[in-house]
Amino acid sequence: MARQPRWSVTGRPHLLRHIGHSGQPVFVDDGDRALCRDLLLAGAEQEGVALHAYTLLAADVWLLGTPRREGALARWMQALGRAYVRAFNRRHGRSGTLWDGRYRATVLAEPWVLPAMLMLDAEPVRLGLAAAPEAWPWSTHGHYGGLAAQAGLTPPAAWWALGDTPFAREARYRQYSREGLPAAAAQRLREAATKGWPLGDADFLAALQAETGRRVTPARPGRPRKRG
Repeated sequence: MARQPRWSVTGRPHLLRHIGHSGQPVFVDDGDRALCRDLLLAGAEQEGVALHAYTLLAADVWLLGTPRREGALARWMQALGRAYVRAFNRRHGRSGTLWDGRYRATVLAEPWVLPAMLMLDAEPVRLGLAAAPEAWPWSTHGHYGGLAAQAGLTPPAAWWALGDTPFAREARYRQYSREGLPAAAAQRLREAATKGWPLGDADFLAALQAETGRRVTPARPGRPRKRG
């Protein structure tokens, strides 16, 4: 069966995941993470991607962004792959591939954008890399929680809707982060990104299918029914 093309719909938010080859770490130290972060931010600006959120873990990278131009996501990720792998190999005296083939991506309906941000914040805690989201400096939690501003990020509409002032938005975001995202919602986001199926209600999926002409849900298992 042919693999499904990756999603890239101009003007819609996407959740992306890039995994290390065979689950191997893609970061050895914080110098690697700083380099990857800088490349992500510079590439997003150059290629026309509004980068909303990210988290850099041990063996994978999660991103939330909206492409402003056709093909922007693919160009962004290709540029990151080439530049980061060259620098990583040079720093650590190695050669060969680093990423596990293609990055994964899916399209999110607007109500899933804030949950996606909270899921990215919580991943370091779930994986045992940090005791709390605010203790992990390699995500955008600190920026949206008012702890450490970062340049180059584009807050999504869901964040602006949290309050009328920066203080109110940051306080509400910290509150949601403390409360945590329900495990079932986080799992739906991880599965959507990994499997590449859009996440939203029936109206969103119908509109996306009409816009792109693509299937937006998995086909039912089994042989196609015969006609006639």
